[in-house]
Amino acid sequence: MTFTGYLRTAAVVAAGLAAIGLPAGLAAETVPVSQLAGMTHIHGVAVDRSDPSYLLIATHHGLYRAGPDGSSVQVSEVQDFMGFNAHPSDPDILFASGHPAGGGNLGLVASRDGGRTWSQISPGLDGPVDFHQLAVSPADPDRIYGVYGGLQVSEDGGNTWKRAGPLPAKMIDLAASAKNSDVLYAATETGLLVSLDAGNSWKPLLEDRPVTLVEATPGGVYAFVYGEGLKRASEGTFNWTTLSPDWGDDYILHLAADPTSADRMYAATGSSVLLESTDGGKTWTAFGQ
Repeated sequence: MTFTGYLRTAAVVAAGLAAIGLPAGLAAETVPVSQLAGMTHIHGVAVDRSDPSYLLIATHHGLYRAGPDGSSVQVSEVQDFMGFNAHPSDPDILFASGHPAGGGNLGLVASRDGGRTWSQISPGLDGPVDFHQLAVSPADPDRIYGVYGGLQVSEDGGNTWKRAGPLPAKMIDLAASAKNSDVLYAATETGLLVSLDAGNSWKPLLEDRPVTLVEATPGGVYAFVYGEGLKRASEGTFNWTTLSPDWGDDYILHLAADPTSADRMYAATGSSVLLESTDGGKTWTAFGQ
């Protein structure tokens, strides 16, 4: 299946699941992560900083917490979590946007108990917003960027918002630099862009191929280039190294690095399969197996 085909399939699956819903008792049940792809669509992953052996999985139907044995439990109410981000330094705080089960938009919401309960911080500019792309700056956690009707930025932890600069066309993913809160990365259907001035202007880093993912960590910037694989570069130099080239028509949409182990990473593919790497992204296996 092609990259465009995967995007269309994901949209159809998400729409169908929204219509039929999930059983009310699912939150109390243990679900193998290998089954999540057939049940819902994954919109983000993060390492649970309260216990880095666990993975938090934001889905179309709530937040799951998965253990190293491959079992997961839905820990939140059923709602569609988009733009999912973990706070860079506080292990209890999570950020998201998206849609409540009854429809509409959530605005920017946060959890202070590991994802069990959520409350709105702000409706956002021209909101309530639905940030499909959301980036909390590791360099300054009070700086948050979101995409809704253009690029928005908050400088007070999400309480108030203003317009940032122009939004790159056909954006897929957004990431904030781990070193400088003014530096942003945009993965788009035509390449990878960087902004050095908080989104006011952009310049290309990788061109002519879809980039489905960008993630900035203290160890460098990761980008998945469709047809070429997962790449890494140091911030500033941007000399790219291909870590894992053999993906065929598959691709990574979401990536999370373990802050306690530089070589451990987690990924969700375009088909909502969860993977784990213990060698910095060079090789991957199914998570929990």
